[in-house]
Amino acid sequence: MKLGMGITNSEKMALAPHGRFIFHMENAKTGEVLSHWERDNIITRDAGILAARLFRDNKEPNHGLNMLSVGTGASGNLLSPDAPDDKQRRLNNEIARKGFSSTTFRNPSGVAVAYPTNVVDFTTTFGESEAVGPLNEMGLACTVSDNPTVLNPNPNAYPTYDETLDTTTYDVLVNYLTFSVVTKPATAVLTITWRLTF
Repeated sequence: MKLGMGITNSEKMALAPHGRFIFHMENAKTGEVLSHWERDNIITRDAGILAARLFRDNKEPNHGLNMLSVGTGASGNLLSPDAPDDKQRRLNNEIARKGFSSTTFRNPSGVAVAYPTNVVDFTTTFGESEAVGPLNEMGLACTVSDNPTVLNPNPNAYPTYDETLDTTTYDVLVNYLTFSVVTKPATAVLTITWRLTF
């Protein structure tokens, strides 16, 4: 007897919750594109905890995702950092975080729509003086404070993962990505769109 539905790995990925982001950096004065690429990312274990909290009581925490963070602390080689792991609970060396400039629902074809769907884009733009440095890690978070200067990092750092730790008093990292270093100069504007599919 053979069991199974003949679903390919890529089809399984399309069915499972996942994230993809668009990284776009351009010269603030000339509009010249300095860097543009797209990549898939991992959803952390803590994302499941956050989802369960929100499903259980939509007033705790008092909001869902609200910040995008960038950093310079991906482990491994600068041009080929270690792959992200779902046990990651915070950026290794966060240098900037910011709220979203827009959130947009999209239909299965990727077209922006005015009604709720299972695909949503979270877009953040860092201005010329923001997030300046050799970036190689980023993540989406549900933070304790809406003030981007107030950090409440989870003390349980990767590679350890204490599943008994109460995450309610810490910023929760939901998506995490490492990438080859991209230096953002003070003359550039960086726009990151993170697309989550549920």
